[in-house]
Amino acid sequence: MKSAQITPYLFFAGRCEEAIEFYGKTLGAEKLFLMYFKESPDPTPPGVLQDGFENKVMHATIRIGESLVMASDGCDDKTKFEGFRLAVSFPTEAEAQTAFESLSAGGQIEMPLTKTFWSPCFGMLTDKFGVAWMVSMAEQPPEK
Repeated sequence: MKSAQITPYLFFAGRCEEAIEFYGKTLGAEKLFLMYFKESPDPTPPGVLQDGFENKVMHATIRIGESLVMASDGCDDKTKFEGFRLAVSFPTEAEAQTAFESLSAGGQIEMPLTKTFWSPCFGMLTDKFGVAWMVSMAEQPPEK
C-alpha cells in the first residue's frame, strides 16, 4: 500500500512529559499535541489505569526534523522498549556527534560513533528512558 505511513508510538511508563522535554533539548523535538488521561472526553474504563495515571499523558505527538513520533505514558509503569531502534541521521558529522552525546546522557553507549562502510559516522546507544537509537551521518553522494 503506497499510501501507508509508519509512525513510531512510544510508551514511557509514566515519564512521557520528561521524555518530550529531553527530546526537545537533545533533538529539537517540537511538541505538536499533548492530552492527559483526565482530559479525555470519554472516561477511562475502570481498572485500566494504574493509580495516579489519570494525571499522565494519554497521547502526545512530537516532530523531530521531518518525522512524527507519537507518545504516551501508557496505562502503567511497566513499559519496556525491546526489539527495535529508532534511526536518526544528520547531514553533518558535527550534528550527529552533538545528538549522540546528548541522547546518551544518563543512558548507555553500545557502539561509539565511528566510521563504517555505510556511513562516515555511526553509533548506537540506549537513552535514559530505555529507547534504543542508531545515530548516523547520512552518506554523501560522490562528487561528480
